Amino acid sequence: MAPTVSVVMPTYNERDNIGPLIDAVLSSAHYPTNVWVVDDDSPDGTWQVVAARQAADARVHLVRRIGESGLTSAIARGIRDSDGDIVVWMDCDFSMPPERVRDLVEAVVSGGNALAVGSRYVPGGRDQGHSWMAQAFSRTINLMAALALGFGVRDYTSGFIAGRRGVLRQFDLRGDYGEYCIDLLARAQRAGVRIVEVPYVCTVRRSGQSKTGVNVLDYVRRGRKYVSTIGRLSIQRWRQPR
Repeated sequence: MAPTVSVVMPTYNERDNIGPLIDAVLSSAHYPTNVWVVDDDSPDGTWQVVAARQAADARVHLVRRIGESGLTSAIARGIRDSDGDIVVWMDCDFSMPPERVRDLVEAVVSGGNALAVGSRYVPGGRDQGHSWMAQAFSRTINLMAALALGFGVRDYTSGFIAGRRGVLRQFDLRGDYGEYCIDLLARAQRAGVRIVEVPYVCTVRRSGQSKTGVNVLDYVRRGRKYVSTIGRLSIQRWRQPR
């Protein structure tokens, strides 16, 4: 029997992107696929666009969160509420090409992997979607993570992941923003989970305002959380019995 796939899309003010993204993911799917949009009550009406799609297509599901916000908790909610054998999550601005969802799922299904990570930092992957400042920040954080936690993963801050539901249930997502991904991948490696990286080209957001940092202060603020996460996980790694 073919596995089922749930694609989780955490959103906040992505009205112009979400409809075309849903269409692109569903039209390129190889396995039975549904979409779960977890929206933090976007003032631009993103949830209304999704509600209309939900009324017309049983494969589309809306979770509208009121009084609750945050990327990590939105992804966790989508994983918990969805029902696919394989769960994928991604950004909703087209920086992560929707046609690559199929490749991530195939890497899990046919490759016998538990997690597949969309990677900008393996051969074939590139980051064309961010400023030089964002790219420098990302590369620095990922180099630090690899040196401290192991080179089994090159893109620790990917955020473009497919995983078997049974494996994802073993790991609570922890953190406020992108540091959750470092934490998840480091713990999964330590637990012996089989991870593969699938290259993708990160592209410029199609519409709307970026949620990543826009100035040095933003990167310093977020960087502190990333560095502290790497430090904590590194200490745990070296204390683990060998």
